[in-house]
Amino acid sequence: MSDDYLARLNPEQRAAVEAVDGPLLVLAGAGTGKTRVLTTRFAHILKTGRAQPWQVLAVTFTNKAAREMRERVSAIIGAPADGLWLGTFHALCAKMLRRHAEAAGLTSSFTILDTDDQTRLLKQVMEAERIDPKRWPPQAVMGQIQRWKDRGLTPARVPPGDAGDLAGGRALALYQGYQQRLLDINAADFGDLLLHVTELLRARPEILEQYHRQFRYILVDEYQDTNQVQYQWLRLLAQARKNICCVGDDDQSIYSWRGAEVENILRFEADFPGAKIVKLESNYRSTAPILATASHLIAHNEGRLGKTLRTGRNDATGDRVKVFSLWDSVEEARTVGEQIEQAQREGISLNEMAVLVRAGFQTRAFEERLIVLGVPYRVVGGLRFYERAEIRDAMAYLRLVHQPADDLAFERIVNTPRRGIGEGALASMHMAAREQRIPLMAAAMGITPTLKPKPRAALTELFHGYDRWRAMIDTHGHVRTAETVLEECGYIDMLKADKSPEAPGRLDNLKELTRAMGEFESLAGFLDHTALVMENNEEAGAERVSLMTLHGSKGLEFDVVFLPGWEEGVFPNQRSLDETGGKGLEEERRLAYVGITRGRKRVIISHAANRQIYGNWSAAVPSRFLDELPEAHVEREGATRARVTDGPSVFTGYNPLAARRPRVIDAPGWEVATRPAPTSKMSKGQRVFHQKFGYGIITGVDDNRLDIDFEKAGQKRVMDSFVELA
Repeated sequence: MSDDYLARLNPEQRAAVEAVDGPLLVLAGAGTGKTRVLTTRFAHILKTGRAQPWQVLAVTFTNKAAREMRERVSAIIGAPADGLWLGTFHALCAKMLRRHAEAAGLTSSFTILDTDDQTRLLKQVMEAERIDPKRWPPQAVMGQIQRWKDRGLTPARVPPGDAGDLAGGRALALYQGYQQRLLDINAADFGDLLLHVTELLRARPEILEQYHRQFRYILVDEYQDTNQVQYQWLRLLAQARKNICCVGDDDQSIYSWRGAEVENILRFEADFPGAKIVKLESNYRSTAPILATASHLIAHNEGRLGKTLRTGRNDATGDRVKVFSLWDSVEEARTVGEQIEQAQREGISLNEMAVLVRAGFQTRAFEERLIVLGVPYRVVGGLRFYERAEIRDAMAYLRLVHQPADDLAFERIVNTPRRGIGEGALASMHMAAREQRIPLMAAAMGITPTLKPKPRAALTELFHGYDRWRAMIDTHGHVRTAETVLEECGYIDMLKADKSPEAPGRLDNLKELTRAMGEFESLAGFLDHTALVMENNEEAGAERVSLMTLHGSKGLEFDVVFLPGWEEGVFPNQRSLDETGGKGLEEERRLAYVGITRGRKRVIISHAANRQIYGNWSAAVPSRFLDELPEAHVEREGATRARVTDGPSVFTGYNPLAARRPRVIDAPGWEVATRPAPTSKMSKGQRVFHQKFGYGIITGVDDNRLDIDFEKAGQKRVMDSFVELA
């Protein structure tokens, strides 16, 4: 590339590139060319002789971004950029740690453990400490350890009582034991890469001084997504020369659930007094109405530095953002399908269309609608709904209710959740099934008396459960039977015990599965439908609509973007509001901003007045974000306003937020469904007995479903016909 590389920049971008010395924060709005600024600044430092390639530390969040930066820098300087300290936080810290391994108690050949190895090692430590891994799952303890590491806390730095009663109050001792075992086997996990290096920079001034002499400039991408230990590492390295340039967007900080802290970017000026701030506000991606809508929405956040996107495109005019207010979730899926077909008729490629949802469970309705229409699609960043492990497991349980001779289904669930069924027992079952020419489940019943007490009891309970569940189909219907199966088989409890970030989404997927069953008259009809859906194969290389979560869409762009499910409890997500309050609401709003700014030409938002829960229809409350969109740039179709009323309106079962903010759709002729009065003859506070779970106290009544706090089994939801007054 010739020396006109600076001429290719707009005034804001050029100012960011040429402000080389001293601390600089580049607030780069969506689609404003932050990657161009970062790479051009890197190349500019090299071309002007301010530093050699190895004297610049450039940090990215992904390997892909690092490769792209390397290629662009090489193109600008006209030669291969060799010797660069360019990569992700983990890659750069691994390089540093191998240099100074002995100072951290390791050797330079240390092993970096993957997630499975970490869990296995922690389980060994727990067993040595005689902590029951069934009561305290290793994944939950490991999650806490990684959160400590993300905060830059060694065992010695963890505040007293920080882990609460996790692992019986012994989580910190497990952390200490786990770290010692890592040293014993000359290993580190991913959290250690940053933690060890940060500790070395703190404790060994000579090592810190070495890097102060080496790195004349520091460049950081996606600064709004840094966690505490990443922030501490950067602060230590930048404190001498203070030639640090951080590029990021406080309005796109959406990863707090994995440790990111938006406060890191908000306090940049306090951390580096005299810092220069350059705002990139010329967006080259979207039309003016889309940018105005996104800017107006995000302005409702208080925790931001402030900027306003303006279009940098020549074809700035375009369609206003459209908001569809629809009667129910079925109509929403149908409307999205119709809009996709309309865009296709206009010549827009399916590859340039995306449906962005707040949670993975929402993709099911759109997948099934697209299958009906024959429109190819891809689920980006995840599996199709019916291909997900928890859905396949649940379907296997239900297939056995319908057809006890389904050997493949039985083999899938016999030890899921774990029932202590070993390889030997499974081999015996298969042998008996072959010799007697009987289904695997029948063979398992035959050999159960020969097993050890624990698996024998577990299998006996499973078989008794299937007797009950098959009888339930005729009396309670297939939807409530499915609820009961997943609860009583232990699968729900298994997911509740899983403290990984993915577990809540897996529970939501199971709720969506039972909701989907309500659209069919029988279990057999539903099973036939899903079998046909799973046969929908993709053609390699074919154009496809993209379905993905809003989190997965960051960094992508499409001509047409659909944003469905803008309802309280779904978006903003109630779990986020409950866990982090006002901070959670602001992050949800940033997520909405990210979604809107993915669109280049057209953005279509939708919400439904009613959602189906377990076969019953309930009212859905419009998202508060809909009230925050600017009227001048939004075209509303259907019932567009919500008003406060005296009567409670119930949301979709994930979160009855309407009990706090009782709102209904204000539209003539619409009767919003409400939950029927409880029909159970039992009431809150009564003591009851359940054949499997024992004695307990009713804590809540929902129609004929009871929430019960069992003395031994804990909180469960069961059908009232399965308990009796004690």
